[in-house]
Amino acid sequence: MSRLLRSGAVISAMTMISRVLGLLRDMIVARYFPVDGATDAFYVAFRIPNLLRRLFAEGAFSLAFVPVLSEYKEKRGQAELKDLIDHVAGYLALILLVITVIGVLAAPVVMWVFAPGFASKPSARPDLAVEMLRITFPYILFISLTAFVSGILNTFHRFAIPALTPALLNVVMIAAAVWGAPYFDEPILALAWGVFFAGLAQLVFQLPTLTRLGLLPRFRLRKAHEGVSRIMTLMIPTLFGSSVAQLNLLINTLLASFLAVGSISWLYYSDRFVELPLAIVGVALGTVILPKLSSDHAKADAAQFQQTMDWALRLGVLISLPATLGLVLLAKPILATVMMHGEFAWRDVQMSSLSLMTYAVGLSGFILVKVLAPGFYSRQDTKTPVKIGMIAIGANMALNVLIVLPWYFSGIAGAHAGLALATALAGYVNAGLLFYHLRKQQIFQPTKGWRVFLLKIGAACLAMTALVWLASPADAWWQTASTVARIGWLTALIALALSSYFIALRLLGMPFKQMLGR
Repeated sequence: MSRLLRSGAVISAMTMISRVLGLLRDMIVARYFPVDGATDAFYVAFRIPNLLRRLFAEGAFSLAFVPVLSEYKEKRGQAELKDLIDHVAGYLALILLVITVIGVLAAPVVMWVFAPGFASKPSARPDLAVEMLRITFPYILFISLTAFVSGILNTFHRFAIPALTPALLNVVMIAAAVWGAPYFDEPILALAWGVFFAGLAQLVFQLPTLTRLGLLPRFRLRKAHEGVSRIMTLMIPTLFGSSVAQLNLLINTLLASFLAVGSISWLYYSDRFVELPLAIVGVALGTVILPKLSSDHAKADAAQFQQTMDWALRLGVLISLPATLGLVLLAKPILATVMMHGEFAWRDVQMSSLSLMTYAVGLSGFILVKVLAPGFYSRQDTKTPVKIGMIAIGANMALNVLIVLPWYFSGIAGAHAGLALATALAGYVNAGLLFYHLRKQQIFQPTKGWRVFLLKIGAACLAMTALVWLASPADAWWQTASTVARIGWLTALIALALSSYFIALRLLGMPFKQMLGR
């Protein structure tokens, strides 16, 4: 487990760099671009290819490609491995090119499908959204090929470069916002072009590492390639099973287009802060354990498979529960400190904090899904997660009806937060069913000590919550304090939360060395 921990730490460190740059990017965008119809238009135009990235590239494709690639690596020669990579590259590039062309040509139809409420609001910018979608849509081509290269590098335990690559998106978009916007009659178009060039930069960034491995692909097409056929077979159902949370966010975007102007932007900003711990913990754990579980399964090593799953689950729970409480407790302080500059007003802090708190409720569920789903994908079982994913999507839609509609028709502001809460609860439905079926199929059985482990974490979380709540200034202080003062207080509160949580766990006898694989 120590090797997995080191790999996970590398991914988390690189991801932290990317996410910090992402927060800086959002701060700059919020400073220069007011929350209005134009920013809503951009976030929809960006979310569509970004959703497709997570569905096709990081989701369905990676989860189908890595287990088959790991099997070729373990059981076949270098020539067959390289042949697989060449043909996967050829088919992937062809499919992506067709999707990209269709997306650019049919941008008005795509935008109507994804954000139908734009047409009915006078302050919305549907034409601008279509124009930006045509610019951002090729991002799916570049970033999916980037994910293909990342899958190869991760399988060969080269985790650092793929984990750092997303930082380039933030760097390029920051440059576009600061230096590019003044050159456009519609300044926000600079962000759309930033997305386009960032996708290309991320692909080019990884190619030297792939070349050093001797695995730079030649794009080849051949009918009935055994490996490609298996990947395609696995990939079709994983389109749904791998990215249920993203589909739920898409549903939120669609419904938010009917709510008050700014709802899409408020949901976007709150989602960004939930994505930070999700990426650092959930995505990192899922990334390192998928090749390991795939290798364990190929070797028929059931004991190692169980041990890997149990270790990842414990680590995920250990970090996700306090992170959830921290985001709920510090939602307004975080948004006031990081985002409230320039055009981002206190009302935007209030509205975004509502959805940040409700999104954060589901953080543990989202992280558990990232850990549990590889238990099926590593065994090349894609049907079970798909069935579970469809149930979770249905639960999200039902919860939207039960939560959002009464909130909306009551006339109380903040109905967008109900969308976030529905997504959060659907995340637990997904995680719970994945866990149930892993046990039912006897793929995974938790080891002894889980009850005591959870009780210790619960006690430590209570201690952390009490101290942070007592130490936090009132909302009025965050609204009027200087930026330096807000940064100081927020840093102190985060330090208090972390120290109190881990000190409490230490006093309760949490076996950290055993968990860390030492």
